[in-house]
Amino acid sequence: MVPTRRSAARRSAGPAASAQAKATRDAEATRANILAAGLAEFAEKGLQGARMDAVAKRAGCNKAMIYHYFSSKDGLFSAALEKNYANIREAERQLDLSHQDPVDAMRALIGFSFDYVSAHPEFISLINDENLHGGVHVEHSAAARDLNSPLVGTIREILDKGCRDGRFRPDVDAVQLYISIASICYFFIANRPTLSAIFDLPRTPEILAQRRQHVIDVVLGYLRPDAPDAPPGTKALTP
Repeated sequence: MVPTRRSAARRSAGPAASAQAKATRDAEATRANILAAGLAEFAEKGLQGARMDAVAKRAGCNKAMIYHYFSSKDGLFSAALEKNYANIREAERQLDLSHQDPVDAMRALIGFSFDYVSAHPEFISLINDENLHGGVHVEHSAAARDLNSPLVGTIREILDKGCRDGRFRPDVDAVQLYISIASICYFFIANRPTLSAIFDLPRTPEILAQRRQHVIDVVLGYLRPDAPDAPPGTKALTP
């Protein structure tokens, strides 16, 4: 059978397409390595203290590659912040909160939030540093805002379901609730050295577990329809 012009073209394009795909994978891997190195460097030393030479050394590349992919130190910091948010949002999605009983879903979200900041000090470090700089990088990052929108939507779904079941109060704002959850979880972990010293709280797993349960109880207590400040006319159903 005589090969057609089209089949011959496909064969000749095969190696070129394969090479292009490999180049794309290599570029993506290089960018990911630089981003991971930048996140670690910024978490340890902050935006001001981080050095691009150190990032390059961590990533195993030359400094020119950093500027090729991220344009500037601030560009890399912005990308690291977005990755920081993306990591926690991806972990939250694994909880599959929408398909759970509303009380169980809220308990899971609160416990997860506490556990995540406990296990990921870099999350706190980058957020703290960004706040020191006035939030300018997040302010100009549509990705950072977009990453948080689905979570707020999920919380609204959980609250609506719990309200219909008579298990949650009806006047809860999803954004304000998440800010409260994040704040309570963050504060103890971020300030644990001073809190431990002032209140003589040993830095043990038992104290951490006690605090975790307290946070869950506080938030679920606020959500109860028979809480002292809940709107009149609401009544809790038996869990």
